[in-house]
Amino acid sequence: MAEESESRLLEVFRRHALLRGEFTLASGAKSSYYFDGRMLTLFPEGAYLVAKKVFQLVAGEVDAIGGLTLGADPIVAAVAVVSHLEGQPIPAFIVRAEVKKHGTQKKIEGHLPKGGRVAIVDDVITTGSSVFAAIEAVEAEGCQVVKVIALLDRHQGGSDKLRERGYDFVALLSADASGEVSIV
Repeated sequence: MAEESESRLLEVFRRHALLRGEFTLASGAKSSYYFDGRMLTLFPEGAYLVAKKVFQLVAGEVDAIGGLTLGADPIVAAVAVVSHLEGQPIPAFIVRAEVKKHGTQKKIEGHLPKGGRVAIVDDVITTGSSVFAAIEAVEAEGCQVVKVIALLDRHQGGSDKLRERGYDFVALLSADASGEVSIV
């Protein structure tokens, strides 16, 4: 991604997705800032900028891209579209929090190739619980996770756990304890 695109991603992120105040995170931790990933990835320019960067990180390396619903949903859909436009299609999948109770009763929706090389994405990584849930689900299907990507790394243990377990982890943006966000 060109430097101009990266700085534009940071600008769109700050304008649309970074909130200040008192928040309780999914992990239960308290925070003075909150990253509302869908406000970035469901905004047209944000979706495009994120998808272009993620596509560049995984093109030619993976057979599919996915992650745990809801943080990954708009990311993987946007990457699938950009990959098609770039002539290097990457199918997408979504991991449900629970097995679907009706119809096909699937845990994973979409295109997960048996034994394939996959990338797992999420909007933010704090403790890593969402990412590890997605990894566990796809590895149970015989897939190899070759890349893990988060839009924002809060540096609260999740990215360290991923690296300790041997996963190739990349974040597009990084936040410090005060919520100051920078390009990685």
